[in-house]
Amino acid sequence: MLREYPEAPIVGASAIIIRGDRVLLIRRGNDPDRGRWSIPGGAVELGETLQQAVLREVREECGLDVEIGDIVNVYDLIIPDGEGRIRFHYVLIHFVAHYRGGEPTPASDALEMTWASEEELPQLDMPDRIRQAISKVLAKR
Repeated sequence: MLREYPEAPIVGASAIIIRGDRVLLIRRGNDPDRGRWSIPGGAVELGETLQQAVLREVREECGLDVEIGDIVNVYDLIIPDGEGRIRFHYVLIHFVAHYRGGEPTPASDALEMTWASEEELPQLDMPDRIRQAISKVLAKR
């Protein structure tokens, strides 16, 4: 599946993982948003449910065991290039997830990871859509 200049939108599923009063953040190793803080997730594979995709991505990317909760957010991420061609097009679904075990270990496309408090979020370089989704989850605790 071509991620850059795809023929059709790619469905992605990700997790806002909560552990106490903190949320797990990863520093992305790939575009879009390479080098910025985000949440773990990735593309849904053929034959996989959204929840299965989130569990797989969290294990592959972070080495964690989580319990998947409700959908928090669904949105389109469409990024054109300088010539107006669609470089990236994702339909992204964010789930809340609760930490169950494991030690966070960056793997696959995560450069690093950290457990961040709500107070730390404004200082971190992350897309507004991610910050808003995290704030929405933390406000419901």
